[in-house]
Amino acid sequence: MTSAPKPLHWLLIAATLAVLTWSGIAPYDRATWWMEVAPALLALPLLVTTYRRFPLTDLLYCLIALHAIVLMVGGAYTYARVPFGFDLQHWLHLQRNPYDRIGHFMQGFVPALVAREILLRGGHVTGKRMLGFLCLCVVMAISAWYELIEWGAAVALGQGADEFLGTQGDQWDTQSDMLMAMIGGAAALLLLARWQDRQIAAVCGKSRMP
Repeated sequence: MTSAPKPLHWLLIAATLAVLTWSGIAPYDRATWWMEVAPALLALPLLVTTYRRFPLTDLLYCLIALHAIVLMVGGAYTYARVPFGFDLQHWLHLQRNPYDRIGHFMQGFVPALVAREILLRGGHVTGKRMLGFLCLCVVMAISAWYELIEWGAAVALGQGADEFLGTQGDQWDTQSDMLMAMIGGAAALLLLARWQDRQIAAVCGKSRMP
C-alpha cells in the first residue's frame, strides 16, 4: 500500500479542484450545475478516504479525474451549450451539440475500468469473459440508473429540468445515451485492460490476473 500521495495524485487533485472552482463561479444554471457535478462531489471524498486502504491504479485515478472534468465543464455551460461541442458539431456536420454524447461515453468508459479493478483485486471473478461481461453489466446498470434520475428530474421539475436533460429535441436521447455508455465501456475493456493489469500487479505487489 502507498505511504504517501504521489506527485501525480496531488496534480490530479489540484487540477480537478481548479476546474471545479472555475465551473462553479458562474454556471449557466445553478441547479443544473449541482446535478451535473454531484457524481464528482461524491467520488472525491470517497477516493480520499479509501486512498491508503485501497489505492487505485494511476491509470484509474487519471481517468476518474478526466471524467470529473467532463462533468464540471458540462455543468458550467450545460451540455447543450458547451463551446467545444459546437466546434465538434461544425467539424462533423452534426445536427446537434454532441458534448452530452462525450459525457455518456465517459459514463461507460471509466466505470467499466473501476468495476474491473475492484472485481480483479477482490478475487471476485476469475474468468476473463465473465469479467468483461460483468463490467459491462455494471456500466449499463449505472447508465440506466442515471436515466431514471433524469426521468425523476423531468417529472419533479417539468420544464425546469430541460437544461439537465439536454435532449435537444431528440426523442431517442435516452436510448442513445445508454448506447454511448455501452460503447464507452466496451472500448475501455478492449483498449486498456492489459495496461490496467500491469498497473494492478504493481499496486498489489503481485499479479492477480485471472
